Formats: sequence, structure tokens, C-alpha cells
Amino acid sequence: MIDALEVERVESHLNPPASYDLADHPAPTGREETWRFTPLKRLRGILDGEPSDAHLAWETSIPEGVTMPVISSEEARAEGMPPNELPAALAVERSGGCQVIDVPAEFSSEEPILVRLHGDDADALVWGQLLVRVGNHARATLVLEHTGSARYSAITSVVVGDGADLTMVTIQDWDDDAVHLGRDSIRVGRDATVKHAALSFGGDLVRMHTNVDYAGPGGSAELLGLYFADAGQHIEHRLFADHNAPRTRSHVSYKGALQGEGAHTVWVGNVLIRKVAESIDTFEENRNLVLTDGCQADSIPNLEIETGEIEGAGHASATGRFDDEQLFYLRSRGIEEKEARRLVVHGFFNDLIRKLGVPAIEDKLYATVEAELAKNVSGKVI
Repeated sequence: MIDALEVERVESHLNPPASYDLADHPAPTGREETWRFTPLKRLRGILDGEPSDAHLAWETSIPEGVTMPVISSEEARAEGMPPNELPAALAVERSGGCQVIDVPAEFSSEEPILVRLHGDDADALVWGQLLVRVGNHARATLVLEHTGSARYSAITSVVVGDGADLTMVTIQDWDDDAVHLGRDSIRVGRDATVKHAALSFGGDLVRMHTNVDYAGPGGSAELLGLYFADAGQHIEHRLFADHNAPRTRSHVSYKGALQGEGAHTVWVGNVLIRKVAESIDTFEENRNLVLTDGCQADSIPNLEIETGEIEGAGHASATGRFDDEQLFYLRSRGIEEKEARRLVVHGFFNDLIRKLGVPAIEDKLYATVEAELAKNVSGKVI
């Protein structure tokens, strides 16, 4: 049994305490550790928290047995995880209700749950709140795709029951003028398995925050990510794995590519291993491939360890340009330099795309990487 008082005593310096009270979330100034990489002016008023009735258009493909009710924000608070930053707290306060995706216990289907959210107005401010409930011993795949234009701030709570198996993929493929702040909070049940993937391509500014904790021992979380930033784009991913139960597992693997003047990516990973979390295993890694001059990739892995009784804990981070040996190998076999570079980038991402295990979106992702490669031809290749 987890000692709740003991769990509450430890706070992560990169993950502020969670609360539904807006007063507990002061507006960031940019000097805070959790906000210092984010260009606040480019949030275009989201932090002001103005009310809005604007919505994204939803297009869904739902397997039989899955339901999508709408509940009040008050009901959602009783089941979801509270926010730990202002944009997510504002999303709860301003959304006016919560969309639910309800996967019943014992559910199993090879057909994924597909949800496409689309905006058609870059100036529209949209607040979103989503609760994903996965019943005990259910097995499901959920894909959320974001396209179009909007200023979008959303909070998603994912509650995964004991023994369940969930694969969840979020795709951020916005138009170039969109702003998206998202927070996915995942609670992994006893002996449950979660694979969460955040894939970010489009948008002027995208900042995604994924949190994982455990409702009991034996839970496993695999957090995957892929991002491709072009000239002027800011793409930021923050991860927090809170090992608050024994015999739990987390593995984080994110890969990103950058091209074009002013392309900026941020990856901040953090794992907190609490005193109660004995016999856990965790590893986090981030790899960045810089394709042209004028890019900046910030990569910061962190471990906070309160007990030595663990099976393993580690992290790795690397940022670099094309591998000269790989290019030489391909060029020596008659492949032109442009094609050789394209093959290297595809090879960099292909392993992670295959790890998703969602055939329904693989071809689209390969095509999106190809389209990204074709966008920027003016930057000086390094």
C-alpha cells in the first residue's frame, strides 16, 4: 500500500504542485525554470485567459463499444488529474465542459479510435478538456490529430485501469500560424501498460507536456516522441514520469530534426523516483538531428532519486549534424548527396515510427516527414 503522506512530501523542481485553483498558478514571466525556453509573446494572449465560445471541429471514427459522452467540468475534476501550470488550469476553467472517450472494461479491438480536431481561424481562442477512461483489462489504440489554425490550450486526463493496455498517439500537424499548448496527464493502473506518443510537425508554437504517474505497482509507461521544426518554429516537449509506486517502469525516447533559420526545439525530460518506488526501472533519451545552420536544439534530461533500491535509472541526450560516415557510405554507392541526406533522415525516424505499432497512420507519418524535408531548401546544409 502506498503511503499517500510520504508521496506528497516530495515535490519535483520541474513539476510544480497540481491544483484546480487558478490562484495557485501565477502568470509566468519567462524567468521560471519551467518557462524559460518558451517565447511568451508568441502565445498570443492565451495566458490572459479570456473566455471564448470557439471550438475545434471534431471528426471521429469510433469502434463499437466505445462511447463519447460530455460531462461537466465539475464531474471531470472528480476523475481527472489537476493541472500544474496556468494554461491547463485555464482550460479547465474556461472549457465549459469535458469531452469523454470511454473505453469499457474488457474491451478489445484492432480498430483504432480516430479523432481529428480541426481549426479554421488562427485568431480563435479554443479551450479544450478531454477525459479518456480505459476500463480494467481493456486494450485500445487512440489517435488524436490536430490540424488547421487556432490558438488552442487543452488539458487531457487519461485514466488507465488495472491490467489495461493503451496506445495513445497525439499528432500536432497544424498550419504555420497555430499555437497549441497541451497537457496530457496519464495515470497507469496496477499491472497496466501505456504507450504514449507525441508527434509534432506544424504550428508557429507548440508546447506539449506529458505527465505519468501510477495507481499501483507493476505499471509500465513508454513515452515516445517525434518532432520536425522548420524555419521560425518553436516546438517544445516536456516529460515527467512520477514513480510513486514500486515495481513500475518508464522508458522515454524522443527524436527531433531541425532545419531553417530560427528553428528551435526544446526537450525537457524529468523522472522522479520517490522513496516508496522500490524496484523500478527507468530510462530517458533524446536525439536531435540538426540539418542546417541557424537552428537551436535544447535538450535537458533530469533524474530525481529518493531511493537507491531500484533496478535501473539512466538518461542520454545527443544533438548533432548528419553522420559523415553514413553519407560517405551512401555516396560511395552512387547515391546523390540530396537523396543520401533524405535517406539518413528517414532512417533516423523510421525506427521510432515502427515502435508506435499503429499501421493506420504509418504511411501518413512517412509522407509528413517527406513533406517536411521538402519545405526548407534555402538553409545552409551542415
